Amino acid sequence: MSLPVLIDCDTGIDDAIALTYLAARADVSISGIVSTAGNVDLPTVHRNNLALSELLGIDAPVCRGADQPLVQPLMTADDTHGASGLGDAVLPPTTRTEDPRAGAQLWVDTARAHPGEVVGLVLGPHTNLALALEIEPELPRLLRRLHIMGGAINHRGNTGATSEWNIAVDPEAAQRVLAAFTDAPTRPVMGALEATETVRFTQETLDRLIALAADTGHPVATILVDALRFYFAFHEADGFGWSAHVHDPLVAAHAVTGDFAATRSLAVDVELAGTLTRGQTVGDELGRWGRQPNLELLTDVRPEDFIEHLLGVLEQGLSA
Repeated sequence: MSLPVLIDCDTGIDDAIALTYLAARADVSISGIVSTAGNVDLPTVHRNNLALSELLGIDAPVCRGADQPLVQPLMTADDTHGASGLGDAVLPPTTRTEDPRAGAQLWVDTARAHPGEVVGLVLGPHTNLALALEIEPELPRLLRRLHIMGGAINHRGNTGATSEWNIAVDPEAAQRVLAAFTDAPTRPVMGALEATETVRFTQETLDRLIALAADTGHPVATILVDALRFYFAFHEADGFGWSAHVHDPLVAAHAVTGDFAATRSLAVDVELAGTLTRGQTVGDELGRWGRQPNLELLTDVRPEDFIEHLLGVLEQGLSA
């Protein structure tokens, strides 16, 4: 039987790779896609999700989620992902229509329809899930498990000095989600920057994808290549060389395989008030809060094994 996965994302170059990876796996059933504002504004994210779902043959509802964070104004990352969210890639027109439900309602409906079965995967800000918890506070017990790409624990940030993008876009939403899932039967898994930044695409990785696009002619392979070229250029301008940190696919792969990283338990909260540290995920390494751990953090990543696995799944899935 295939594993049902509900994806909430702000697509986004690495989100697009994660979506493609999940769609390419025969043992995964995508239950739905929720668009959220983040890397780019909501209409752009939603168009990306509709177009990619059509090109990838994803037969699942695609819902429009929140267009603003709960409290603060939206910030976007056009410099990182391009104005379209997909770098220099050009998406073809899509005939795919959206599901009319709000993204938060899709979370609720999907979890209620399949209690204890659905894996929730948040690859962007937590806004929609926070809103869904207002509708259905039992979501932490209705989902099979929640997997999050976000945060930075004892690691520099990639947005503020200590904050990671997905958390920093909507810190209040992330804080509410972590608090709500404290009593979940199975702790959520967080792939924070110290784990995901070990996954670094190089020119060799890009060459494999260029060859895949040439060999298969699959439009999504070409889209990923054009998107990644932009992403590489951004990282080079940001001082990381001609390469790219590819965050979301590692979290997606661990969510469906349990492989490529270990985990460790930790009590984690989100800083909301700091003038320099707002949006930081703070881990209580010494137990000063007197709280039980509420997260499992990815650690001891095997990046080379993961990248080879990812490329193998894409090669097989996009060639089918």
